[in-house]
Amino acid sequence: MLEWIRFIFTAAFLAAGIFILIASVRGVYKFDYALNRMHAAAMGDTLGIFFVLIGLVFSAPDIWLGAKLVLIIVFLWIASPVGSHLIARLEVNTNPIWEKDVTAARRTIEEGDTHGHL
Repeated sequence: MLEWIRFIFTAAFLAAGIFILIASVRGVYKFDYALNRMHAAAMGDTLGIFFVLIGLVFSAPDIWLGAKLVLIIVFLWIASPVGSHLIARLEVNTNPIWEKDVTAARRTIEEGDTHGHL
């Protein structure tokens, strides 16, 4: 009976993760701007891989493999948003379409409004 419960949890988390990853791919092709595409990819990547790895944790044969998978989850949840932020910052700083927004944001910061109100 316990094996069936583990199997159901594993299958449910794997299916949810694959669904989120497929939706993320659709979002990457649907959106027009690079930042929107990157946001869809980053969110789908983080959440989709999280669900897939949780599913693998449920199917792990021993506690050590489960612990390694949890460490992989922690690493990916730290590294993926940081990498996405750096890519987004590069896009904003190098693409002239965002120049007006960056200039307004810098002026707002220089005026002392650090709450992000433009």
